[in-house]
Order: sequence, then structure tokens, then C-alpha cells
Amino acid sequence: MMSEITRRAVLTRGSMAAVAAYLGASAVQAANQSPRLKNAKFKSIDAAIQRAVNDRTVAGAVAMAATQKGIIYEGLFGKANVETGTAMMPDTVFWLLSMTKTITATACMQLVEQGRIKLDDDASKYLPQLAAPKLIVGFDANGQPQLQPAKNTIKVHHLLTHTSGYTYANWSDVIVRYETATGLPDITTCQNPAFNVPLEFEPGERWQYGISIDWTGKLVEAVSDQSLEVYFRENIFAPLGMKDSGFLIGSEQKRRVATCFSREGDGGLKAMPFEMPQRPEFFMGGGGAYSTPRDYMMLLQALLHGGKFNGAQILKPQTVAIMMQNQIGELDVRKMNSSAPAYSNSFDQFPEQKHKWGYSFDINTEAGPHGRSAGSVSWAGLLNCYFWIDPVRKVTGSLFTQLLPFYDDRVVALYGDFERGLYDGLA
Repeated sequence: MMSEITRRAVLTRGSMAAVAAYLGASAVQAANQSPRLKNAKFKSIDAAIQRAVNDRTVAGAVAMAATQKGIIYEGLFGKANVETGTAMMPDTVFWLLSMTKTITATACMQLVEQGRIKLDDDASKYLPQLAAPKLIVGFDANGQPQLQPAKNTIKVHHLLTHTSGYTYANWSDVIVRYETATGLPDITTCQNPAFNVPLEFEPGERWQYGISIDWTGKLVEAVSDQSLEVYFRENIFAPLGMKDSGFLIGSEQKRRVATCFSREGDGGLKAMPFEMPQRPEFFMGGGGAYSTPRDYMMLLQALLHGGKFNGAQILKPQTVAIMMQNQIGELDVRKMNSSAPAYSNSFDQFPEQKHKWGYSFDINTEAGPHGRSAGSVSWAGLLNCYFWIDPVRKVTGSLFTQLLPFYDDRVVALYGDFERGLYDGLA
């Protein structure tokens, strides 16, 4: 049985004895794990992911890609469970972490389409607790935080674009210091007091990644009068056929959960228990859900197809287009400098170019280095899961692993190999 995650304890827990046996397995054994969909055009992807398993970059990985014609690549490599030796499968269960944000943004935009939410409204119209946000301006000589009322109001638009002023402890020394000084729980505990953090900047004044989409999840619940668990299931998962996605994981699904690992100082992998809280005080719209590669690809295909997949229209095409457009104007997406190295390395998907933010995606304004078109959207999850949608070439891809810290350089290189191999094959 895996125990619930806490930011400060998860990496200090025990490893699984079977890991050493698995990671010492021969390359011949690893080579027996072949992708389900064979396509000679994408053999470079097969080779890259197999190498990554052989050299212990990952214990296992699933890569998938689709065009408007359907799934064109499905690569399954290595082990999903190091205790049982179970191979990676399309229905292996992964914790999405921040890839949950795409689902929450989709839910919010459904309510915008229905006229039940307006993007330019003060968020406090739907969530009164946002009516008088406080801004942190420093710490006194005793280390106690100094707060003052924010001058600007928080709009729904600010929440969807990470321009609200709310940030994340993983990438903010200020919030780490605030949580330490006040004893406030971190957002990943799924305890309601975690929302009592102050703003780090005035709403609308800059972009900085944070708990804004967790607030958006609260907003969806308030307007729909449903929990996110129920809203997602009824309005997104069931219509698309995503039967293995949600916040509360069942017993059968738990048996299919991929083992999570931490990258050790010597570059090796150490198994670690990981599970998002299963008796949460709130459903974490910014990072609490699980899914499978095949389920998540259904959502990505819906977004690629203008909101329609499997006969279900979950969003209008014009809404999807708006979500994939720059919504932060002259502001730029900033490098996320790590404040918690055990959880994340510093992160910038496009360090050599400006990139923007939509509802709720990173947007590369120039062609990416591995093939994606300018105007593509993407994001990732803390456990080194990644996806992109290219609306120009009409292709989407995802890479699923379960590994801390985030933005592992070896996994990022593998992600690049996957993307490059996909576009080379399409060409």
C-alpha cells in the first residue's frame, strides 16, 4: 500500500527491493518489450526509448502520438511495476500532476461557453474568499511575513493564465519561507488551509506558475455545484471514453499504477511510494488526477480536433482556438527557478526564445528545436510526463514516465528524441 504524499517526506521513504534486480537485467530482457504499434517510419523512436530503458534513464516509458487520422505511434518499453515485473501498457496508470491543469482548464472553458463564467469577471464573484487578497512584501527581523492588501483584483482570466499573483513553493523561495514561518500546509497535501498563501505580485503584472488552476478547480465546483471528480467524469471523461481517469483511484486501477522513482546522485533510480491524497479536503485541479496514456491521448485528440473526439463535442472549435492563443499579451513566460531540488530542476522549455501562455498551455512562438511548429502548445507533469499539440501540422504527442525530480535532463533528452523521430517519420 502506498502512503499519501507530503512535499517534505516523500523522497525520504523506503525503496523496493525488486528494483535492483530489475535494473540489473540484461539488455536482451529489455529488448523483449516491443511497441504495440509497429511502424518502420518511427524506428528511431523505438531505438531511443529502448536505449533509455537499457541505460537506466527510465525503468519504463510509454510514448504515444496521433494525427487527425488517429493514433500513429504507441511505444511501450520497460517495466510498469518493479515488484511484479509487469510491462508498460497503454492502460498503465500514471499520476498526471500538472497535466491535470489541461482538464481543469477545459472544464472552466465549458462553463465559459455556457455563459456561466465570464473571463473578465472578478473571480470573487464566484469565490468570495478571493475578494480581498493579501500581497507579501517581505519578512520582519523575526522572520515573520509582512502583508498588505493587493491593489488589483483577481480576474478569472488571471487564474487561467498564471498571472494572478499566486505562485508555487517548488519554484518560489518566498512561498517556501512563508510556509515554514506560518506552518501552512503545501497545496499538494490537498488541505484547504493551503489556499491561505498570499500573492507574490499584483494580479496582472507578470506571469509566474502557481496555484491559480487549483483556484480554477474551486471555481468550477462553485459554479457547477459538483465536485471536480463528478464534473470531470460527467462532462469530459465519460463523453470521450476516458474510463481510467480521475482523482479517487480504485483498487483495480491501483494494481496498474506505474512505480515512481527518484533519480539518485549517481544517476541511478530508486523506487519510492507515491500517491496523491485519497481522502482530500479538496480535489486538486492543478495536479491531483491520474490517467493512462491511452485515456489522456483521447483528451489530446479532442483538443487537436477542435474539441471533438469519439463522437463527443466537449468544446467548440473557436473555444479551443482561444485556449491555444497568447492570453498574456506583452508578458512572457518566465524560467521557473527551482526552490525544491528534490522535486524539480529549474525549468524552461524554450530558453532561447520568448514563449507565451494560453488557457492553460505554454506556447512556443518560434518553431521548436525538435520539429514542432511555431504556435504549438504544451505542458508537463511533475513526475516527468510531457505532451504537446501542434495545430499547424495537426499532430499531438505524449511521453509518460514517473520520476522525480521534474525536468530530468536525461528524460528531457528522450522527449526531444521522441519528438524529432515523430516529425522525421511524418516527413
